[in-house]
Amino acid sequence: MTRHSTPFFEGFSSLLFGRPALSGLDTLLRRVQSLRSLSDFFETFGFLVPEALLEPRARGGHSRQRVYSLHVTFWAFLAQVLVPQTPCREIVRKVQAWWLQRNPTARPGSSSTCAYTKARQRMGAEVLAPIANQLVEGLERRVPSRHLWRSRRVRVVDGTTVSMPDTQENQQRYPQSTSQKPGCGFPLMKLVGLFSLASGALLHLAKASLHVHESILLRSFLGLLEKDDILLADRGFCSFNTFWQLSSQGVDTLMRLHQARKTDFRQGKRLGPDERLITWRKSAARPSGCSPEDFASQPDTLTVRLVRLRVSARGHRTQTIWLVTTLLDPVAYPLASLGELYLQRWSVELHFREIKVTLGMDVLRCKSPDMVEKEVLMHAMAYNLIRALMQHAAIDHAVDLSRISFKGTADTLRHWSASMESLRGQPRKQKALLQAMLRIIASDLVPLRPAREQPRARKRRPKNYPLLTQPRHLFKFPTNRNHPKPSQS
Repeated sequence: MTRHSTPFFEGFSSLLFGRPALSGLDTLLRRVQSLRSLSDFFETFGFLVPEALLEPRARGGHSRQRVYSLHVTFWAFLAQVLVPQTPCREIVRKVQAWWLQRNPTARPGSSSTCAYTKARQRMGAEVLAPIANQLVEGLERRVPSRHLWRSRRVRVVDGTTVSMPDTQENQQRYPQSTSQKPGCGFPLMKLVGLFSLASGALLHLAKASLHVHESILLRSFLGLLEKDDILLADRGFCSFNTFWQLSSQGVDTLMRLHQARKTDFRQGKRLGPDERLITWRKSAARPSGCSPEDFASQPDTLTVRLVRLRVSARGHRTQTIWLVTTLLDPVAYPLASLGELYLQRWSVELHFREIKVTLGMDVLRCKSPDMVEKEVLMHAMAYNLIRALMQHAAIDHAVDLSRISFKGTADTLRHWSASMESLRGQPRKQKALLQAMLRIIASDLVPLRPAREQPRARKRRPKNYPLLTQPRHLFKFPTNRNHPKPSQS
């Protein structure tokens, strides 16, 4: 029998477009059980996601034989993330269109998205977490040793926020900002991400409401850091408690000094004109998020290295940046090397921009908190999948990974995935096409722009609509908008 393919689900041809089932529902379900998954991105990313992790479960969700199997649901959900603004209705329309293309006289099937959305709800963290961990392990395993900083792994942490639809369930778990009136804002989720400096992989995301401090979320994944790791962070994470927790498990830190701490170079041991060893004292009050047991076990003092970094750029005044670190040896870790390392912390801002802007996670679309959290996890996996392609291209063609364009890789992937799917069943041609795609990705390098600075300002003005200062059902539209006031005579 001739094997057909669909633009979305591998193996759906025998079910949707071929001859009808001969033995009724049982034969139909057996065919559904043998299906694989999304065609376009499955053909490109299939080698990165082990099929064993998407096998039907023995019991519980995704254990029954359904049209939207675990394979189909996962890759369809991933496609919605890789192609922003793809609604659930579009997935159903793809199936209907191909059904009518092969069977013009047949019924197109239900237009409802209920079956697909319910399948996404059944796909819980016990399914997604192992896949996410597998992607991270693969990215970290392929990092060349020469890309490590002084033979040590460097992790970068930072926080951000994302918004979501204004539903009652979302507001209860992720309340909006207190500065906004009820009914006039959107629920906000605070995220703290842990990235690998060498591979750019998103190792972990901690989620909480807007009112939870980022340093508290950082403590939730300290167990992911290993001995001899180095953690880069901005001044928001700089505290005695954080430094002690990290140093107690053998993790060194390099952070910008918190603005509330005074800098006095007359104290401590002098190491050079711009660096000293100083002593921090434990705070009298227990910090928020620290248990009484941990607070009692902390030492009274902690020795850290204070570094003064002078940053000068042409056309700008020289700025002074104060850094604090537990890398105390000035010979093994010179001041200039610490300054160069801390400047690489900016890469985490670019990573969040890639996830929030390029992949569209800035405004989430699901209407329940559980689905919102799954949507965030799917964005993290989509980001790591693209980073995996970038890493393969960088290693195969000996280019700097930081120079490869994430946006260019995502665009290349979207256009080449259809060609990869058209060669299904032809592994040699698929491999050659994949190598050609990696070669194009490796050639799409961003220009070197040292000391480039761009203001965070928008040139294009927004539309002149009034702000919603009341709930929509109470808001009264001004009648004199865009009309001049009558002259006083």
